[in-house]
Amino acid sequence: MKTIAELEDFMTVPSDALINDLKELDGDILILGIGGKMGPTLAKMTKRAIDKAGLSKKVIGVSRFSSGNLRDELEAYGIETIAADLLNEDDLQALPNAKNIIYMAGNKFGTVGNEHFTWAMNAYLPGRLAEKFSDSRIVAFSTGNVYPLTEVVRNNCTEDKLVNPIGEYAQSCLGRERVLTYFSHKNKTPLLIFRLNYAIDLRYGVLLEIAKQVYEGNPIDLTMGNVNVIWQGDANEYAIRSLLHTDFPPKILNVTGPETLSVRWLAKEFGKRFNKKAVFVNEEDSKALLNNAANAHSLFGYPKVSVQQMIDLITVWLSNDGATHNKPTHFQEREGAF
Repeated sequence: MKTIAELEDFMTVPSDALINDLKELDGDILILGIGGKMGPTLAKMTKRAIDKAGLSKKVIGVSRFSSGNLRDELEAYGIETIAADLLNEDDLQALPNAKNIIYMAGNKFGTVGNEHFTWAMNAYLPGRLAEKFSDSRIVAFSTGNVYPLTEVVRNNCTEDKLVNPIGEYAQSCLGRERVLTYFSHKNKTPLLIFRLNYAIDLRYGVLLEIAKQVYEGNPIDLTMGNVNVIWQGDANEYAIRSLLHTDFPPKILNVTGPETLSVRWLAKEFGKRFNKKAVFVNEEDSKALLNNAANAHSLFGYPKVSVQQMIDLITVWLSNDGATHNKPTHFQEREGAF
């Protein structure tokens, strides 16, 4: 695939399992923070599944919609949109009380020097949203950054592992989880906390960053020597289907691919495809930010798009000067400074 239209069409095809799950789900679906990297394709996948199932549910997306043509694009797809600043109380209270909430809003990059805004978005706002949607079921996006660095040879970072976030971004994300959990207990709101790392598509993500370094001949720092990734389409499907697995007390679900991937191996795989030699600096540390998602795979099956497919797709995309978001993941960061 060589165009954004082809990419998004591929990424939003709903599975039969998703279609069947939506038949079991009552009520409309409200997506908070639809304007991020994953929100638009998550909404489009949801709408395609609803249409294929012959259902009458609405998909409603909320964002500031302060720039670009995303709002028109979503409306043309049959997705209702609401322009709102979620930190504005009037905007928040004016939102419809949908039965199903996918909560994607948050702040990561630019935290250093603007910590107060990150904490407002990631730890204050969740309480306001939890009060507003106390009668809904909520899937709340979180991150594997709430975990400490893990011994690679063990990869025992399941949902049972004690959290120990490094840096203010990760700490604020744990704050979001704790605040949502408090209100879930208070109001008996069914909740699922969706601890994701790292989703990718062809325009951003860990694999694209490694591929670009190889393609441009730049050295690759191996200190964070291992990663987990999952195709964005698979992560989106897991999130939508998670609406049927919200619970009280809240359920925590790790979400990523099944492999613990070597950064060195990934770089060499791209090197083969580009006919270039990967250049490395430093050596792999024994610990990395990892996420064991065996429980998610048990619920939803293994991802449909494999690592080798992702490598091949990114190779073609990059070779053809495909558009990118220019939003680095900073997956190499070991001190939590974003």
